Amino acid sequence: MTKNPIKGPLKDMELTTRPRKRDRKRPDIIADALKDYIAQKGLRPGSRLPQEADLIALLGASKGTVREALKSMETQGIITTRTGPGGGAFIDSVSEGRAVELLSNYFFFKNLSIRDIYELRILLEPEMAAACIGHLSEDDFQRLEEVMTWYASHPQSIEEARRQRHKELEFHLVLVELCPNPLLSFFCRFMIDLLMNLTVCKKIYDQPNTELRETGRNYQFRLIEALRNGDGETARAVTYQHMCAAQRLMEEQEAVVENRFLRVGNIDLPRDLPPSAELRALSGIATKH
Repeated sequence: MTKNPIKGPLKDMELTTRPRKRDRKRPDIIADALKDYIAQKGLRPGSRLPQEADLIALLGASKGTVREALKSMETQGIITTRTGPGGGAFIDSVSEGRAVELLSNYFFFKNLSIRDIYELRILLEPEMAAACIGHLSEDDFQRLEEVMTWYASHPQSIEEARRQRHKELEFHLVLVELCPNPLLSFFCRFMIDLLMNLTVCKKIYDQPNTELRETGRNYQFRLIEALRNGDGETARAVTYQHMCAAQRLMEEQEAVVENRFLRVGNIDLPRDLPPSAELRALSGIATKH
């Protein structure tokens, strides 16, 4: 490890740089050093980093290299830069939404399935629910019950079916917000975000499923009762059963959707849902030999 003391007005500050690796670029090394510096000094969101000119002199780097390092950190959400008087680089905090978005981008080409998601939900969500014991106010319970009113009856349209399913997931997002364990909260939210946005899930939500709606609602009533009673074991057990039932029903619906997709080449669609002209054109291409 090498240390670079800062002279002048920044003499009380020290930047620690990591040993260079053969293939690492200097901007990456500087960005890592700045992250270490932020951690060493315990800087919080809103704190200002040293001015660009000071960093150039301190690190013996060009203006372009320092700017590239700062741009990298800004892209990661660690800092934000401002121009004009009083401008510079300031420590920022990565929002939960932004972190979920970045992680979702990582999994974009991973071909996640319903089973992949629920295998993790089954492990994490029961613990998240139990962790909420003692952290819900009467207003929180009312909020959960109000969300459930959105899917109290059978949907009358595809749009309503989709909205109801999102509201069912929103019930769990309320608990995610109240969970005192930030790791459990984050990863449970990430699973829910996937269920809201994966293409296969959107197709499933376009098919009304009375059993999925009614089963989920029943489990949610039981969960609210366990939470009100401060019964962590029951909350954990009910949520586990809920996740297992949801996985089964979602996988059954996934199979229906996939089977329907595979039959599209032959335009084997329900009579009340004729294929579009574009789909007929594409289907015609698919059947050529």
